[in-house]
Amino acid sequence: MVSIKTYESDYENQWCPGCGNFGILSAMKDALVKMNLIPDKVLIISGIGQAAKTPHFLKCNTFHGLHGRALPVAAGAKMANHDLNILVNSGDGDCYGEGGNHFMHAIRRNLDITLLAHNNKVYGLTKGQASPTADLGMVTKQQQDGVTNESFNPLAVALTLGAGFVARGFAGNTEHLSNLIQAGMQHRGFSLIDILQPCVSFNHVNTYDWYKKRVYDVNEAGHRTDDFAAAVAASREWGDKIPIGIFYQKIKPTFTDQIAALHKGPLIAKAYDPARLRVLLSAQ
Repeated sequence: MVSIKTYESDYENQWCPGCGNFGILSAMKDALVKMNLIPDKVLIISGIGQAAKTPHFLKCNTFHGLHGRALPVAAGAKMANHDLNILVNSGDGDCYGEGGNHFMHAIRRNLDITLLAHNNKVYGLTKGQASPTADLGMVTKQQQDGVTNESFNPLAVALTLGAGFVARGFAGNTEHLSNLIQAGMQHRGFSLIDILQPCVSFNHVNTYDWYKKRVYDVNEAGHRTDDFAAAVAASREWGDKIPIGIFYQKIKPTFTDQIAALHKGPLIAKAYDPARLRVLLSAQ
């Protein structure tokens, strides 16, 4: 019987008290349990940053990689074993900054993975400089005159590139976030869940209270998830009202669906023949 305890890790958590990552971790455990997934069938991949520490605190298959490079690892893992349920945990700097190129091409390829982007608008591990999603004019220790770049909009970018599942959650509403994670994992194809994650140490603007006064469930408000134009419009809404929920969903062939060699099963199920490899190498 799968329970929350099934996924409990023995590692001591080092996040700041009150960090939004705790809500995300709780929602992940709840989603995995409600989907009745055993740890052997789950792989969690991350890069570098506070968000990337998430796999340390879950007892399942994990891979902790390089800064911005979680998605290429996920692509390889999915090709090797596309029966695995793959979650990628990445921060806004890790994913949209260092990993921005991989973010775009993972969407284009429609990898069957779920990306949980912990979006706190700062680089929390390296003391709070502005991340790509920081709002214009935001003041940090490094940007003392305010951020001069326009904020990166991951939802609008994902929609433009053809992502089949685009959603936004809030770390302060774990039940809603758990439902989003379940929906994202059940979707066949690339699923982006951008998560508003308060950083209690370095972002004193976008706090829990700030978000709670603004967030609303776009699906409860009557938004249709098959309406692309409405999804784009919702993705650009920011300020006094901030939508959360599923913005857009569309089923289309996944990356592994389009590779003929994988139709009969994942790579791990194929017999390894070193003789064939030697012939290939000798021809170079």
